[in-house]
Amino acid sequence: MSTQIDIEEKLSHLIRTVDDLSDVVARQEREIAVLTRQVMRLTERAEADAEGSVTLTDQRPPHY
Repeated sequence: MSTQIDIEEKLSHLIRTVDDLSDVVARQEREIAVLTRQVMRLTERAEADAEGSVTLTDQRPPHY
């Protein structure tokens, strides 16, 4: 019987570990979604700023 108890204890620990890992993955998924939205907003802002700016490579240096 001792073996069955050991197996049940190990199974219990494994179930708890899987539940903990599931929580971690869910939290990371939410964080990734937030970060993805932030990156998209920053990219859109950078693109909008770039559209209104003058490209310096097309200008002559001031010493000419």
